[in-house]
Amino acid sequence: MPAATKNHKIIAHENPRSPISESYKMLRTNIQFTSPDKPVHSILITSPEPGAGKSTTSVNLAVTFAQEGKKVVIVDADMRNPTQHFYFAKSNRSGLSNTLAGQMPLQQCLLDTYIENLTLLPSGVIPPNPAEMLSSNRMNQLMADLKEQFDIIIVDSPPVLAVTDAQVLATKCDGVLCVLNAGKVKRQVAQKTLKRLEYVNATILGVVLNKIQYKKSDALYSYYYTNHKNS
Repeated sequence: MPAATKNHKIIAHENPRSPISESYKMLRTNIQFTSPDKPVHSILITSPEPGAGKSTTSVNLAVTFAQEGKKVVIVDADMRNPTQHFYFAKSNRSGLSNTLAGQMPLQQCLLDTYIENLTLLPSGVIPPNPAEMLSSNRMNQLMADLKEQFDIIIVDSPPVLAVTDAQVLATKCDGVLCVLNAGKVKRQVAQKTLKRLEYVNATILGVVLNKIQYKKSDALYSYYYTNHKNS
């Protein structure tokens, strides 16, 4: 089994009363109120480019939903650079790619975690054709099967501008959160990212500004959520 590292700590679990954890809870609440008539069950979390913190956002948001008593599964759909298994010190020898390839049934790939109500579907063996696998009918069936078993599905995808995977996955989820590296991402890069998601008619729930610098005396949290429709 791989060992968890200090770079893969889950703050929403380890320090649930911290300002950052409260920000994740705020994000969870905002998502729940985004569409009261059509609840959001599956959420794709992506970013324009690598290093924005999408995987960290994915796992912490998943934890806050689990803390609320929801049955949650986090799907590591970044089959090019998987990281979710590190947060839970799990093996990545089998997972999403294996079940999409017909090598293993879904139930054998779902892993319990040390967090109550939270299940992990690792990415599995890195395949030669991730985009094709994610756009397949098997992926459609997998999402349908997960919706029957879980209240919330959090999908951690590759960055939008790097490959087509995120656009493919956006068509299979109820909504999309885009994580931006505050102070570093260029406006035109953010706009290009949102346009690519809109091109496939993705429902953009909002953006998460990550890595904001703040003083302890500030009332601002280091993560901020804003509804895309009002931005």
